[in-house]
Amino acid sequence: GRAPRTPQEEVLCGVFAEVLGVERVSIDDNFFELGGDSILAIQVVRRAQQAGLSITPKDLFQMKNVRGLASVATVFTDDVSEDANAGIGELPPTPMMRWLFEHSGPTAHFHQAMAVHTPAGLTFDALRAALRGVVEHHDMLRLRATRSAAGTTPTLEVQQRDEVDICERVDRIDVRGLSDEEIDTLTRAELDSAAQRLDLEAGIAFSVTWCDAGPGERGRLLWVIHHLVVDGVSWRILMSDLAAACAASASDVMPSLSRTGMSFRTWATQLQQLAMEPDCVAELPLWMTALGSDEQSLGPVVLDPARDAFSTLRSITLSLPEAPTADLLTTVPAAFHATVQDALLAGLTLAVADWRRRHGLGQSTAVLLDVEGHGRDSLRVPADLSSTVGWFTSLYPMLLDAGEVDWPDIWASGADLGRAFKWIKEQVREFSEKGSGFGLLRYLNPETETKLAALPKPQIAFNYLGRFDVSSTPGDDWMAIPEFGLVGGRDPGMSVAHAIEINAVTENRVGGARLTVKWTWPQALFSDAAVRDLAETWFRVLAALATHAQGPDAGGHTPSDLSLVDLSQSEIDDFEDEIGSEWGTW
Repeated sequence: GRAPRTPQEEVLCGVFAEVLGVERVSIDDNFFELGGDSILAIQVVRRAQQAGLSITPKDLFQMKNVRGLASVATVFTDDVSEDANAGIGELPPTPMMRWLFEHSGPTAHFHQAMAVHTPAGLTFDALRAALRGVVEHHDMLRLRATRSAAGTTPTLEVQQRDEVDICERVDRIDVRGLSDEEIDTLTRAELDSAAQRLDLEAGIAFSVTWCDAGPGERGRLLWVIHHLVVDGVSWRILMSDLAAACAASASDVMPSLSRTGMSFRTWATQLQQLAMEPDCVAELPLWMTALGSDEQSLGPVVLDPARDAFSTLRSITLSLPEAPTADLLTTVPAAFHATVQDALLAGLTLAVADWRRRHGLGQSTAVLLDVEGHGRDSLRVPADLSSTVGWFTSLYPMLLDAGEVDWPDIWASGADLGRAFKWIKEQVREFSEKGSGFGLLRYLNPETETKLAALPKPQIAFNYLGRFDVSSTPGDDWMAIPEFGLVGGRDPGMSVAHAIEINAVTENRVGGARLTVKWTWPQALFSDAAVRDLAETWFRVLAALATHAQGPDAGGHTPSDLSLVDLSQSEIDDFEDEIGSEWGTW
């Protein structure tokens, strides 16, 4: 690929390489074929802003490479587009917040957490000053919930900047002389304790614990935050800002974080309006059809809120080896002009269909899933949310059907695997493009809410969290500690929303990236062996797909790739076969 030709291209090549964790990127390299995804796209936008260029995630999805992106990038100006206090005050609940409030059982300690190494020489005073600056900057860290009576839906409010006492939110533990194993044990115990200290009704949305190993040693910081306040994308923002603020505090400089983009409160307010717009309401038949399909993806299992609580969950965690993971991040997207999520969902659809077939649950290849998205693309107009912290997550159903499947050919990495992938990819695209609209109609529009609430719910939930760097070495400060890279927890009595929940993340390790997946389910519904069988079948499909993508005849375009023409899949395949045949004679 070509080297940068302009200052803008040089900046963007550097941003691409930094976010993707590669040595260099040419101006022609496809971001998504190098392992990029929608979550990393948000990081690209933020890093570009810090380097002086303004782009949007939509720009990146349309242009895909530096050459095209540089042509639409503009000089970034730090102009505040809304009042600095727009994020403060009463907060209208978003679809995901209303989803949580519908749960039976307690949700007071529903949280996410991360532990990172802190640099040697950091003092407790500098850490508290830095945290004060971050909390004053990111409004949602000051969230408070008020209930008029027990069991009622709370009223949410973002407090003023001076209403959070940082000294009461940060604890220091002396770990000088302790081994890494002893500090790990202490961190696990403190994680449980810190989660219990969360109390949104008292305005306690987070808790920070600093393990101080002494002035000459690296410490460890554990940050536990209520899930109403934060999502997976937010952690990348928070840790980056905290690192910058600590560096400033250590140099006796007041931490200063510029206020850019749209506040979470403004975004949430605009969602209320969007839910009533005709274009959004017009999408109702898509969701009615998906949920009304009578598709029992895992058979006749029924969740019981009184029985199936978080305390009853079982779990397994599996990691795909480096080689097939590398192919899923690069070779597969490049061959099929797809994303990592396209590949994961196609593989999961085939795995569930095969698992169901082998367990005597029917021959259907249709699978109904709940899929989580980052949600920052929910508005129909451009909005800069790349530096905004909050729970932006969207949750929407997908009804994916692989069609007629030749199972021996699938396991042999044959042509039918490629056909099925293309077919499922198109369905994923259709649902993903309208995904955020489901939550608006399900929770924020009174006329459509009752219609969707009356339909069956998917039994499976899927969430791909993107890539996290857990390849921490002695020189890596502010990097996640592998065991505590991004963890979450719920109240023991909180009811379970799905029969099986799948949380996948690509972990960048010293030896290479690995897809790591955690499966959780209520113990009354499935045996450990049954879920492990499904999990291993999914990895088997993904490995077969990785092998298939390396073949000379693998891949190709699908209709959604060619937006300027109206061609069927068979027409595209015929055209590409003809072009390939003619090319080979030149």
